[in-house]
Amino acid sequence: MRQTVAAITIAICLVLSSCGNDRGGTDDAEHIQAVTSFSILADMVQEIGGDRVGVHNLVPTGTDPHEYVPKPEDIKHAADAHVVFYNGLNLEGGSSGWFAKLMDSVDQDDDHIFAATTGVEAMSLTGENTRDEHVNPHAFIDPNVGVTMAKNIRDALIAIDPDHETEYRNNAEDYVAKLESLADEYSRKIADIPDERRIIITSERAFQYLADRYGLHEGYIWAIDTEENGTPEQIKRLISFISDNDVPGLFIESNVDPRPMESVSKETGVPIAGTLYSDEIGTRGSDADTYLSYLQHNIDVIHSVLAD
Repeated sequence: MRQTVAAITIAICLVLSSCGNDRGGTDDAEHIQAVTSFSILADMVQEIGGDRVGVHNLVPTGTDPHEYVPKPEDIKHAADAHVVFYNGLNLEGGSSGWFAKLMDSVDQDDDHIFAATTGVEAMSLTGENTRDEHVNPHAFIDPNVGVTMAKNIRDALIAIDPDHETEYRNNAEDYVAKLESLADEYSRKIADIPDERRIIITSERAFQYLADRYGLHEGYIWAIDTEENGTPEQIKRLISFISDNDVPGLFIESNVDPRPMESVSKETGVPIAGTLYSDEIGTRGSDADTYLSYLQHNIDVIHSVLAD
């Protein structure tokens, strides 16, 4: 992370100098005020919270959730929030990242901050360890992890607003049922893909959890997001992987520079056959503008490319 404490601190001074830091009680507010760290969580919290919860999301679609500079309005919402949700698993930079610094700077109550991925077993991008810098944060690409996240969100909202437990439980029950149905669809559709074609090639190693769950063979250009993504060495390594495997098609993520994968396609003759979503849901009105439709889009594209 290239985020600095100074950038946050300056913005906090501008905001908090003109407004109070009184979070108030839930009995005095029409809504529970929730803050989420990125777009997938915003959608999930809104679905489970329903009319009781107002959501302010920090990282908008189209912005890298790994590195983010909070805006003044973000800082005010973070200071006033009744509940804050973040992904964890290093998506927001871990214990020294922008999100942790923001929470410390606004003195948000630790008991009101919840990691949606609590209980999810972390996977290492490098295979070496699961320290912050090596943890793959993209567990939510697996719908089964989405079930865990939804239940964690439900429990957090109940802890903050126990008077409306029934509403949160009912909303979560309906939502979890849809996620479980999608998880079953993933199982069916991937089982329909011949073993030798179960190869998923992406720019970033974002699909590790999904590949591990469903027995997909992974290929990728880079494992960890850095300033050195798509280097000649990385591209050469993936080209070698493709030459050793019968790859039906390549995938490009919606939020990455397509040029490295275009180079791979040109060198191997394997077409870029579909676009997948990884770090974020789509823009409003797109075919993946909710977490459920994001999951549906991904499995439809994966199946259409690999099964034929």
